[in-house]
Amino acid sequence: MSELSDAQLAAELADAAGKILLEVRASGLVDGKALGKTGDETSNAFLMQALAHQRPDDAVLSEESKDDKSRLEKSRVWIIDPVDGTREYGEGRTDWAVHVALSIDGKPSIGAVALPGMDLVLRSDQPPALKPMNNPPKMLVSRSRPGKEATAVAEAMGAELLPMGSAGAKAMAVVRGEADIYLHSGGQYEWDNCAPIAVANAAGLHTCRMDGSEFKYNCDDTYLPDLLICRPELADAARKAIDALNLD
Repeated sequence: MSELSDAQLAAELADAAGKILLEVRASGLVDGKALGKTGDETSNAFLMQALAHQRPDDAVLSEESKDDKSRLEKSRVWIIDPVDGTREYGEGRTDWAVHVALSIDGKPSIGAVALPGMDLVLRSDQPPALKPMNNPPKMLVSRSRPGKEATAVAEAMGAELLPMGSAGAKAMAVVRGEADIYLHSGGQYEWDNCAPIAVANAAGLHTCRMDGSEFKYNCDDTYLPDLLICRPELADAARKAIDALNLD
């Protein structure tokens, strides 16, 4: 086993995978949808091999690998998204990410989110201090298909909508103080948010499902359709606006 701590390993894996992805893109040998596919496969192969070498006794759940259900018997499960925001990566944008998280007994215990296009890695063991809140508050939404729930909550809270790419980029924008609320209702999976939630929790942000429940990982069904990440001082107002939607 590596002498690296779990948090150090998560950060180094995310950073290394991000650098590999930048080199693949910079080569100019593949582009468009083929670039996205190549990036996904290359990053995943590296992360899977590195985890097998560094943590051979742990399980891994990856978006790009077949789900081995033996992970359900494990306490420690690495949950990875080799390229979060494949479309943005393929288009040469910066709002994409690499997610590396460690779930322990279903909790998002450790996480690292690399933003390779910005040369940043945000990690749960070294969370940044929260910056002053924006006025009016800014709410992140999908740049291609903003959810009607997020739009309604933004209106109720007097928040300004800010379109952005991948889930990881949006979550880290709240951590970094570029925005104040990230509400998603359009469907995600465990690899989309485990690392971002771990980092957001460590930074002191409020995180929960839209019904107010906590996140649980390493489930048989990996679908996690919604999330709320926001400044703690906005949590009550956000929850009130969500409850007013009468989603039931």
